[in-house]
Amino acid sequence: MDEIVKIELFGEEFRFKPEQDQKYDPVKIATHVKEYINEAEELFQNKTSSKNKMAILLLAAMNLSKDYHELRMKYSDLEKDIESRISSLLEKIDKTMK
Repeated sequence: MDEIVKIELFGEEFRFKPEQDQKYDPVKIATHVKEYINEAEELFQNKTSSKNKMAILLLAAMNLSKDYHELRMKYSDLEKDIESRISSLLEKIDKTMK
């Protein structure tokens, strides 16, 4: 993929080149990050201050990280539930086979 992805933040355009073997749409990822930044930006009155820009980016990063870790925990719980169900089914199959 030779595409350059562009994202505008705080009136500036940022460009990056995604990895060759990227499995996800980099434009969607950039849009998703921008949504977190826009949500954080709405909490600040003076959006032009460089201090506010840093605070906005930090808040967006923390919210994104929080959501990521919540998803990881849910995924882990799901894995445990699936493993438990598989074990239960295997036990039932073993009992039936005997």
